[in-house]
Amino acid sequence: MIQIKVPARICFYGDHQDYLGLPVIAGAINRYINLTAKPIVEDAFVLHLKDLEEVVTISINDDLEEVEKDDYFRSCMAVLKQNGFQFYQGYSIEISGNIPVNAGLSSSSALTVAWLRFLIESQEEPVLVNDYQIGRWAYEAEVLFFNQPGGLMDQYTIAQRGLIYIDTKSGESTRLSADLGTLLVAESGLAKKTLEVLKNARVYAQNAIEAVQKVHPEFELENAQLGDYEKYVDSVPEELKGYWYAAIHNYHITLSAKEELLKDSPNLHLLGDLMNQHQAILQHQIKNTPKEMVQMMDAAVKAGAMGAKTIGSGGGGCMVAMVTEEVKDEVKQAFLNAGAKAVYEVDITT
Repeated sequence: MIQIKVPARICFYGDHQDYLGLPVIAGAINRYINLTAKPIVEDAFVLHLKDLEEVVTISINDDLEEVEKDDYFRSCMAVLKQNGFQFYQGYSIEISGNIPVNAGLSSSSALTVAWLRFLIESQEEPVLVNDYQIGRWAYEAEVLFFNQPGGLMDQYTIAQRGLIYIDTKSGESTRLSADLGTLLVAESGLAKKTLEVLKNARVYAQNAIEAVQKVHPEFELENAQLGDYEKYVDSVPEELKGYWYAAIHNYHITLSAKEELLKDSPNLHLLGDLMNQHQAILQHQIKNTPKEMVQMMDAAVKAGAMGAKTIGSGGGGCMVAMVTEEVKDEVKQAFLNAGAKAVYEVDITT
């Protein structure tokens, strides 16, 4: 029998930055996808998706030549086959979890990583694959295989666990302090619009940067300073100025958060303030936060949260709040009173 347990993730700083090649700070949390597999005589993977009440059957001899959009089970198999893996044994597989679906905690990437770990562990001979490589293959299977607009943050964070700073150009990851105080996740009850939000934000941000580089070809985003927003803003079309602002300022919020989280005793109030600054940009410049979620986060901050922000691409889904133990219960209740469907405490998991 094979058992796999894979966490969800939260992006704390750097939302809408990874597809620009800019860094992010994200952490794996203790909400999980669980996979249990038992060998069977049939030449197939029979997947029992307990939470969806669905059964999916995939032949281990599937040629994987035609993979339907978002079929991450087959895209993972295809990526591994391209890297020399073969599948010889059928399994009956149960998959369940407590990660809310389409809510910003990256349930799809957690499932992708869990499935990859199973496929690797199911090989006839043991294969040693490091966590970084699993994150890379998950990114290939979920994003590159289908030419989707997302970045690599979700897959790399979930595969490597802990709290990490990711250089999204190289994929290099730096471990950070896991002390972000007490963390609350609140479910808004609003479904996310992931691909629509990501595609629009990515295109608009890239168009803004290209507008600057057309006039100033020497400009490189990874070397940008805060003053570059004003320095180059006149080169940016009016409708894209918010995305130009977001690209520059979110980058430096992430760098400031990294500097603090490399300290032995990070200043949680400073980190909370940086989170609030990040959320203000997501809300006002990228415009990815529904008013209902704004009201929920405002209520949480008024109740004592040090910081609060949306999780994931936006347009709906979950929020995270940094709180102290003293105000934890008051913030929970504030979220619920403002319309949140559920609120629970989470921890960074390594």
